[in-house]
Amino acid sequence: MPTPKEEALWALRAQCGDEEALEQLLRSVSPALRRYLSGLVGEADADDVHQDALVIVARKIAWLERPDHLRAWAFRVASRLAFRRLKIRRREIQQAVEMELDDIPAQRTKPASDLLPELLALKAISPASRAVLVLHFQEEMSLPEVAAILDIPLGTVKSRLAYGLAALRKHLNIDGRT
Repeated sequence: MPTPKEEALWALRAQCGDEEALEQLLRSVSPALRRYLSGLVGEADADDVHQDALVIVARKIAWLERPDHLRAWAFRVASRLAFRRLKIRRREIQQAVEMELDDIPAQRTKPASDLLPELLALKAISPASRAVLVLHFQEEMSLPEVAAILDIPLGTVKSRLAYGLAALRKHLNIDGRT
């Protein structure tokens, strides 16, 4: 991505401490960064990530070795911040889902005792999910107890339980939606 000569000159002047050149440089790069970020992280987070990117560009302009690569560098800074924001958002969503799962009571009804071992032996269920299903349903352990026994996080136990139950529903042709 070529940097216009005028921006490269502003970058050089900004590296020498010219604040007016820095302002012109940021004004010049800002619209393209904002468009890029809104497509990457969405409108809701684009302003915050955009502002953070401009602050980093302003603070670290002195470290830029090749002013003619300013635009590529600014986009790289913005990309890293955007991916960090997306990772945080994904983690927040996962925690919210786990909190909702904590509020859902486990079903108290057990399958017929002769059917349970047969269902748990299905090849469609992964060994990891099978371990959770056996401990939870056959051995009647709570999910925190299963997590402690398998030495995995509670969220992982819940995920494996969900995958195992989904595989069972699919095998039995049961629609899991209510």
